[in-house]
Amino acid sequence: MGSTLAGWIQVLALVGALALCYRPLGDYIAKLLTSAKHLRVERGIYKVIGVDGDADQRWPAYLRSVLAFSAVSVLFLYGLIRLQGYLLLNLGVPQMEGHQAWNTAISFVANTNWQSYGGESAMGHLVQMAGLAVQNFVSAAVGIAVVAALIRGFTRNRTDRVGNFWVDLTRISLRLLLPISVVFALVLAANGVIQNFHGFHEVTTLAGEVQKIPGGPVASQEVIKLLGTNGGGFFNANSAHPFENPTGFTNLVEIFLILLIPFALPRTFGRMVGDNRQGYAIVAVMGLFWVASVALLTFAESQHQGSALQAAGAAMEGKEQRFGIAASSLFAASTTLTSTGAVNSFHDSYTPFGGGLTVFNMMLGEIAPGGVGSGLYGMLVLAVVAVFVAGLMVGRTPEYLGKKLGGREMKFASLYILTTPTIVLVGTGVAMALPGERAGMLNSGAHGFSEVLYAFTSAANNNGSAFGGITVNTDWYDTALGLAMIFGRLLPIVFVLALAGSLAQQQPVPATPGTLPTHKPLFVGLLSGVILIVVGLTYFPALALGPIAEGLSS
Repeated sequence: MGSTLAGWIQVLALVGALALCYRPLGDYIAKLLTSAKHLRVERGIYKVIGVDGDADQRWPAYLRSVLAFSAVSVLFLYGLIRLQGYLLLNLGVPQMEGHQAWNTAISFVANTNWQSYGGESAMGHLVQMAGLAVQNFVSAAVGIAVVAALIRGFTRNRTDRVGNFWVDLTRISLRLLLPISVVFALVLAANGVIQNFHGFHEVTTLAGEVQKIPGGPVASQEVIKLLGTNGGGFFNANSAHPFENPTGFTNLVEIFLILLIPFALPRTFGRMVGDNRQGYAIVAVMGLFWVASVALLTFAESQHQGSALQAAGAAMEGKEQRFGIAASSLFAASTTLTSTGAVNSFHDSYTPFGGGLTVFNMMLGEIAPGGVGSGLYGMLVLAVVAVFVAGLMVGRTPEYLGKKLGGREMKFASLYILTTPTIVLVGTGVAMALPGERAGMLNSGAHGFSEVLYAFTSAANNNGSAFGGITVNTDWYDTALGLAMIFGRLLPIVFVLALAGSLAQQQPVPATPGTLPTHKPLFVGLLSGVILIVVGLTYFPALALGPIAEGLSS
């Protein structure tokens, strides 16, 4: 069987598995977010934190809860990292510098998990479990909670209430993320992903010497990482490490976990708004971009442009032999189209156009299917823009799901769209203007620029993967990328919740013959065009200076 055929068989198997889970998981999440019943353990948590589980919040209160939770999480995680030398299970690792600890705390709370350190050499078991793993759960839950509030904005009328953040956070963590993590941790452990705590693993280094490195609960962390966020993982090599991703089957399982919840959430959206066709339209757009990215990335890596790659016969530099080009490209497309960022190959070693596609995937806003929760609310904001554009074309007030889209709503949507590009382009420009930061690039020219552009694109979009080839563990980069991560996470949430509140206050407008049907192929095409034009072209000049210039010169 050829590698190309094997790769597309994997894609078909993955699509089939996701299709089987789309309806039951989406329906379950919808029920979870709309149920009036609380579990006993949930009522206990509400009592401890002083929350009325039956009280809804106005959108400003919901936003304050998100911001307060994030602020406390950053402070707690920063303190835990800085004090780990005095804590149990610290493994004797040296104290982390303040700027790096701040960057790490921001990174995990912002659902990014950008790591400028090796996990096993910089973090003890207690920090890994009580700090990083906890944020893998709750930061992902925050994203789903925010999109739940936005959906309620569409479904509720003449009210200023969009739900209760603390109830959403608790339910999503306990009823959704935790059960899936437990089940698939067992699946991965049964298929070769190590799962021990106090043991030591013998690892053969590139020099052929055997050394001892501390082990940890890798299988559980791997599932949590894939479901919610990403990062370098326990061994810093991420899913390229054989302890975290030993076989082609585990590779496919991990890609499935990356895509599972984001692809199921459109079904949740359809159920909650009372029209499953709306969910099908959204998931169709997500699926189109995902399939196109997988195909183009596989094609770019299979062409192996350049004399060295042509002589070798394949673009295998930076890729694991046990996965090959097809499975590596599938993983790369899936991880950069979501806010996951886990990698099973070195994106810095991709062909210029292949690497450029990974950057472009993130620049789209990671909406296909996007991050856990953040992908759907990003897509819904773009759907609002698409409906507004259609309204301008026909000369009538745009409506989406019975809600009018006036100046107030479009201001929030526009600010959402402009926020991330501003962070990415300003950050990249400042880095390239500073001689000291340019000196941190191991490559010059277009590829060096691509590395810096990738770093800020990954940080602002809360992805967490990196091109490599750039020294980022400096005071400036830790600070700048930390700011990009926290602003890239929280500012869009501000605008999403403001939009949710504005929509919830409206009186629904009945559909008329002139209302744009947002569940048909025409809308799917319109929304896809808006994504490419409004979002994609924003970054074209930067892409032209980086991966496009490099590709044309090779």
